[in-house]
Amino acid sequence: MRARLLLALLLVVAGCGLRPASSFVPPVKPGSIRHLPSLEGTTIRVTSKEFTEQLVLGKIAVLALAAAGADVKDQTNVQGSVNARASLLRDEADLMWEYTGTGWITYLGRPDPIPDAERQYEAVRDLDLRRNGIVWLPPAPLNNTYAIGVTRATAEKWGLSKISDMTRIPLAQRTFCVDHEAFGRDDGFLGMLRGYGLEYGKDIPRGNVRRLSVGVLYSAIAGGECNLALLSTTDGRIEALDLVLLQDDRHFFPLYNAAVTMRRQLADAHPEIAGIFAPISAKLTNDVIRGLNAQVDVDGREPALVVRDWLRSQGFVK
Repeated sequence: MRARLLLALLLVVAGCGLRPASSFVPPVKPGSIRHLPSLEGTTIRVTSKEFTEQLVLGKIAVLALAAAGADVKDQTNVQGSVNARASLLRDEADLMWEYTGTGWITYLGRPDPIPDAERQYEAVRDLDLRRNGIVWLPPAPLNNTYAIGVTRATAEKWGLSKISDMTRIPLAQRTFCVDHEAFGRDDGFLGMLRGYGLEYGKDIPRGNVRRLSVGVLYSAIAGGECNLALLSTTDGRIEALDLVLLQDDRHFFPLYNAAVTMRRQLADAHPEIAGIFAPISAKLTNDVIRGLNAQVDVDGREPALVVRDWLRSQGFVK
């Protein structure tokens, strides 16, 4: 009953589209993040992508830097990974949270994701600095990778527990919901099919795949519009809608640990920024970020207020 009520609520929200992040920045005072005189008068332009977790991470950066005394320009909520990243490269932004797997595969064009989190971080850190002048701070534990999700009823009906089990679903009912950006990515939907030895158009008929915005993706799978969906493991709606994530038994999906990235000019001028984010990153586990995401997507709260309350609860700000 609770899942059905939440689905009804999410369908209402999805009908209007996910509520966009505003440039609203609630006032905060220094807590364990100390006011740094060296940042006074320093303008830092913070950007992010448009989906909920990126909005949350972007607001974390905005409020943390503001508490430390910087003059922060909130430029979060940019449509798409490539556009947000481009703003950093073109000197239209200074800092954003990024994912190690996205940096390595999408931005640096490497087809060989590294299955060890520390080695993957070191590889993307070193190559992105050398090639593009982008500095990566040490990542958070949170790993926002992809997963194939189904409803609990679907899992029980066909005995699904791992991704390779999806061929147990009759071909006509092997329907997928996928967000637009993830569809064609080598580390996304089409790449996953290749990794599991499945042919798009044959093993997964083209007419069985619905491309949706991420704002309606979760309500679509929960509402029965498709039997399978490509989801993000840290999305707060997974638990709220009682969705089941299938085990990646071929270990296809790369690691996507979140880390603060910034232009080398900013990092060189203000090395103290690393110290602001180190304790914050250490607290950002999958469970923590999933809970913050859920407050936005399920409870309908403003991302900036969710972030302010969490930073206060951890003593980072007052």
